Amino acid sequence: MSELAVRSSLDRLRDRVATVGAPLCVGIDPHPDRLPDGFSPDANGIERFARGLLEVVSEYAAAVKLNVAFYEALGSAGWRVLERVRAEVPPDLFCILDGKRGDIGSTAERYAAGLLGHLSGDAVTVSPYLGEDAVEPFLAYTGRMVFLLARTSNPSAAQLQGLEADGRPLFEHVATWAAERWPDGRVGLVVGATAPAELERIRSIAPALGFLVPGVGEQGGDLAAAVRYCHGTAAPGLVSISRGLSQASTGSDWQEAARVAAKEALERMREADATLGV
Repeated sequence: MSELAVRSSLDRLRDRVATVGAPLCVGIDPHPDRLPDGFSPDANGIERFARGLLEVVSEYAAAVKLNVAFYEALGSAGWRVLERVRAEVPPDLFCILDGKRGDIGSTAERYAAGLLGHLSGDAVTVSPYLGEDAVEPFLAYTGRMVFLLARTSNPSAAQLQGLEADGRPLFEHVATWAAERWPDGRVGLVVGATAPAELERIRSIAPALGFLVPGVGEQGGDLAAAVRYCHGTAAPGLVSISRGLSQASTGSDWQEAARVAAKEALERMREADATLGV
């Protein structure tokens, strides 16, 4: 990957964050049991919802995150929906394909071919558990980014991520490794807003890397901490909100409710930026 390509990719995300004035990433995770009233719990309903949500939140977002599982679960019809939704993402909007892949060799290469090749995602999420072999096939795609799972936002995250090795929790080793191995911003970390102390600690370990910070909204994560610590010196970060926007209403006003929720989330992040001086 050329240095120019790396700069171009990072500048594109940086420009979008600057344009909207905050690191808002909208998660589009269409669960068939949580669609608005009158939507069919199948591929048609999923597509109608995903495209409708994308339509109303795009102007407020720096990025969107498509959770691949919600499309893959529907088989070939769901994959076609994912293709069409990805194609509808405006070109100036950064698109993360959240698949949390983690394998090696030819398998990792094919995962990368699907998400970054065929679907042309701007970034993917990857499990670091298999080491560098699981990461490099994705970085072979010029100008793309990888977010490695470090300290996630779910309740049981600490069961493994918090295990101590050489006197430090595992997530700190992941952060140190990523910061030393890929300091140029191509690789970022997933760090949940539900663990603000760990978020601050990981920022001190990896000051250059951009963070993808989930957990704000329904999971109750700390928005101010997420905004404060998401950006690195080599790459901008993103704060992801999914259900807090997409499920603002299940009635006929669902799109307007999602639009208002996205606008309010953007404003809260801008206020946090101003208050924190970041």
